[in-house]
Amino acid sequence: MSLELRNVGRTFNDKAAVRNISFTAQPGEIIGLLGTSGCGKSTVLRAISGLDDAYDGRIEFNGKAPGAVRNAIGFIFQEPRLMPWLTVLENVTFGLKGTRAEKESKGKTFLENVGLAGNENAYPKELSGGMAQRAAIARALVTSPEVLLLDEPFSALDAFTKMQLQDLLLDIWKTYQTTIVLVTHDIDEATYLCDRIITLRGQPGEMEREIAINEARPRTRGSGELAEYKKEILDSLDLNQPAAAEK
Repeated sequence: MSLELRNVGRTFNDKAAVRNISFTAQPGEIIGLLGTSGCGKSTVLRAISGLDDAYDGRIEFNGKAPGAVRNAIGFIFQEPRLMPWLTVLENVTFGLKGTRAEKESKGKTFLENVGLAGNENAYPKELSGGMAQRAAIARALVTSPEVLLLDEPFSALDAFTKMQLQDLLLDIWKTYQTTIVLVTHDIDEATYLCDRIITLRGQPGEMEREIAINEARPRTRGSGELAEYKKEILDSLDLNQPAAAEK
């Protein structure tokens, strides 16, 4: 599913949080929204999701407003947000339509896809942080969304778990070719995962640059090519300036 934003902005109590955001995402493309804290990345994502409809400008999925395609959108938050009184399988299948057997079969398939087979009857308190986020990913995917929105989904995890889940996300993307919009402040994550990166800066946040990552997958973490993209992003956000001034 394609996505288009045209001059999107959002104001809270007469104070602009973000403005003039325009970009497109083609079907199956991974787009990163990258910037420092407070530049409006998550605000843009909430507008795309339809959770916030008080924005200015226009957002369309295949020419339709977000509300018209709500069931085609999946959202993964920073925290897993699992319901503690439900098992892992019950969390993943919550809200699904169909018979109990159909829902459980589908839920087990997606739990297997994210590496949680055998944990169907566990409760959230029994899971590690990485396992809980895997369950949240399965819950977002079980409805077969055509667009997947991720709001810094790996930021609370240790470095090794984060890398494992980044690779899991790419495996899922290869299988389902879902259009993905990823909000992150992790430059290495953005260059490793994304086809294009939109950098935002300022308060209110505005688009600074659009950077295409012309590097074939699978990519090598820490490669010289990705390091060059990282430098370009740091320069666009003026994050290399303090270091330069200290030398």
